Amino acid sequence: MSYFGILLAMILVNNYVLAQFLGICPFLGVSKKLDSAVGMGVAVIFVMVLATAATWPIMRILNAWNIGYLQTIVFILVIAALVQFVEMVLKKFIPSLHKALGVYLPLITTNCAVLGVCINNIDLGYNYPQALVNALGAGIGFLLAMVIFAGMRSRLENSPNVPKPFQGVPITMTTAALLSLAFMGFGGLV
Repeated sequence: MSYFGILLAMILVNNYVLAQFLGICPFLGVSKKLDSAVGMGVAVIFVMVLATAATWPIMRILNAWNIGYLQTIVFILVIAALVQFVEMVLKKFIPSLHKALGVYLPLITTNCAVLGVCINNIDLGYNYPQALVNALGAGIGFLLAMVIFAGMRSRLENSPNVPKPFQGVPITMTTAALLSLAFMGFGGLV
């Protein structure tokens, strides 16, 4: 598959949040405000690409030593270290975003979408450039889902037309389900 095909597939067709249901915690938690959603999305893109850049060669080493079964543990440690690095950078250079992301920034460590992209790159047999493009596409797809959902949530919070029983979590979950259904329309694109 071409690089553009991989990128497009990860953004629209195989979106980690809306099609594969990975990374739901930050998707639901940080999408109340558009600026926080964008910040989280950019941080996830950065971590996904860096994690892929680090884990792909590490997996080659694990396979060479016949200890590929340690993949998940090693990948989690690498991702945790990268998230700590991103947190330190944000705290130093963009303190307002660091404060806005709050507890959700350390949650990138346990974001299954980040671990999922690293493992899927190996499972799909991508070479190094393809794996990086796949991670970039997955991150952009995550950002796109976050931004669209944040816009929908902000509109719904200010809408007087939401029935009382649907206010809060029920309308959030219903909106997420409808957004996921909308993305299923891209199914045959790539």
